[in-house]
Parts: sequence; structure tokens; C-alpha cells
Amino acid sequence: MASRRNQIEMTPTEVEQFLDGRHVMNIATNGPSGHPHLVAMWFAMIDGKPVFWTFGKAQKVLNIRRDARITALVETGEDYNELRGVELVGTARLVEDHAEIVRIGALVAQKYNGDIVVGPEGMQFISTQAHKRIGVVIDVEKTVTWDHTKLGGVY
Repeated sequence: MASRRNQIEMTPTEVEQFLDGRHVMNIATNGPSGHPHLVAMWFAMIDGKPVFWTFGKAQKVLNIRRDARITALVETGEDYNELRGVELVGTARLVEDHAEIVRIGALVAQKYNGDIVVGPEGMQFISTQAHKRIGVVIDVEKTVTWDHTKLGGVY
């Protein structure tokens, strides 16, 4: 049977819409033993690049400082015919500028919690949290996508 891979690929517009959705991004960095370190993160998009924030002392940050290679997976679906996902392979870039960390934190908070969290009180909380956090931008080098809904139930 010939590969049907091209039938399930997402278009660039579909990828953008999917990543703008309220999904969780699983990120894998290379741990100190060489084994993958895999964690789930909320994320946002800035200029077409996935971004997230995390505590500055987190294992993933230590891993990125040692080896900036990163893979991210955003997926959804319970049954085979519902499976959709985007794999992003690239290089992680750490953001240590307070204003940029606040920007990333605010975008992530707004995406998952709504506009109320970026009001004055919410922004004060985000700004305070940003002193303990670091931003991460993924410079994507390769994207792999799948959308099994395009198969119309025929496998």
C-alpha cells in the first residue's frame, strides 16, 4: 500500500490555527544522563514561534543551557480518526530580559485563562513571577504534522 502521508499533512494555515488553540505542548530536552526529559507546558506563539516560561532553576532550563536541541509535540484526539498533531524540532533560546519574560507569561496566561488575567492585578502577579522565571523561544527547524480527520474514516 502506498504511503498516505501527504493526505494527512496540515497546511501552514492549519498548523497556525492548531497551535493557536488551547492545547498542551509536550517538550523534550536532553537530560544530564542523555535520556529525554519530557514535560508538558502551556505555550503561546510570538512571530510564529512557540514560547513558554518556566522557573529559572527548572531541569529543562539546565538541559537547554547544556544542549539547546528541543522537540515539542502538540497533539489532540482520542480515537485514531480524530488524531491531529504538530511536532516541532529545533533549538531553544533562553530569554532572560524581564520585560520579555513578562510578555511571554502574559501571553501564555491569557491564552489559557482569558483576558481577565492580564488586567492590572494579574499583570502585577505575572511581573512578580517573572523575577523567578525564564522565557523559552523555540526556533523551529523542522515541522511534522498529521490530521487523521482528513482521511474521512477510511484507513
